[in-house]
Amino acid sequence: MLKKMLRRLARKLGKRSYTLNRIIKNMRFKSHVKFYQKECITQQTDEKLVLFESFFAKKYADSPRAIYEAMLRDPDYSDFRFVWVFREADLETKLPLVKNDRTTVVKYHTRECWKTYGRAKYWVLNSRVAAFIEKRPDQVFIQTWHGTPLKRLGFDIKKGNNVHISKEELSQHYLENARKCDYFISPSRFCTEVFTTAFGFDQLGMEEKLIETGYPRNDDLFRWTADDIRQFKKDLGVPLDKKILLYAPTWRDNQHELGVGYTFDAVSHIEKLIRALPEDYIILVRLHYFIANQIDLSKFTGRAYDFSDYEDINVLYAVADVLMTDYSSVFFDYANLHRPILFYMYDLEMYKNEMRDFYIDLEELPGPILQTQEEVIEAIRSLDKLEEQYQDKYQAFNARFNYLDDADASMRVIKRCIG
Repeated sequence: MLKKMLRRLARKLGKRSYTLNRIIKNMRFKSHVKFYQKECITQQTDEKLVLFESFFAKKYADSPRAIYEAMLRDPDYSDFRFVWVFREADLETKLPLVKNDRTTVVKYHTRECWKTYGRAKYWVLNSRVAAFIEKRPDQVFIQTWHGTPLKRLGFDIKKGNNVHISKEELSQHYLENARKCDYFISPSRFCTEVFTTAFGFDQLGMEEKLIETGYPRNDDLFRWTADDIRQFKKDLGVPLDKKILLYAPTWRDNQHELGVGYTFDAVSHIEKLIRALPEDYIILVRLHYFIANQIDLSKFTGRAYDFSDYEDINVLYAVADVLMTDYSSVFFDYANLHRPILFYMYDLEMYKNEMRDFYIDLEELPGPILQTQEEVIEAIRSLDKLEEQYQDKYQAFNARFNYLDDADASMRVIKRCIG
């Protein structure tokens, strides 16, 4: 009871000051390191146990999910057992998703979780692993990451304004994860070159850890049929007779509040869009998981639907007639469907000059860059012309970034990394 009270007090104090928050995190880190070294890293490795974690244990999604489900289907792995890591609030809702007699669920950042890290032969994650968790030489860490980057990452960030963490600290987190992983999944030669410098593989002399397989997370986009898409719409509860715009913006590094987290005023943009869009359109909203808890669309019932917490973004891709994003990497995956993409970059100059900057020339984007609501509406009304106008760019884009994606990337990763 006393420990729980102290933890609650520490969290409360940490929300009042970035300095206090940093001190408290450092104290907790030292405690975690001590426990992990004593209780976890000394365990015997279970050769048939695979641990999965996605988006810091917030979702059952992305490439870890694709790899897990591929292993379940394949009889060659019928004697393997699996553990998924989820946060406390999500445990009950996630259990039905992984209902399998060979699969168990553990709570994120608990001693049981850490002991599982210490025991599992294979770790499959799409985000950074906690700094205090160390891997033995006989364990295998498969880092799938979570997208082809448009904005700069890690050591490649030369300028920035992230109020939550310095560029130097963030770069060190990336370097530490590069050191720990055994395989780092890349969907293209472009990504291999980016990840090499962003994560510091070149500094470590470990470029061989990067393997080009395509992204497992995109396998389903090549499998689903028109009947599947119709069923998805029914399951989502969206009209079958409406055109669907998927709005998936990213977060802003410099918009962060203590006790709240990253912030982003998506509602004002959505409201303006709804008022201007033709009646035959509805909007599906998918916010980045950093900001997904900060939106209320109840007043837009029937016109806008919040699917920020929906597990499988591929389903949203599949039902969407058009994608609108800004600097999120979602458009790389969506481009596999060869459907229109709009880039609503109302703060382009600020983002480029003060925040992350980009890896590619924006002239390569397979759709128009829009900076005002009026331009967005006009673009939606002219989608047929835009498809024809951007056809050559679209083909060139996929030839550079998506040429390895198909229905079998998951199995390529499994056979290469697990055997």
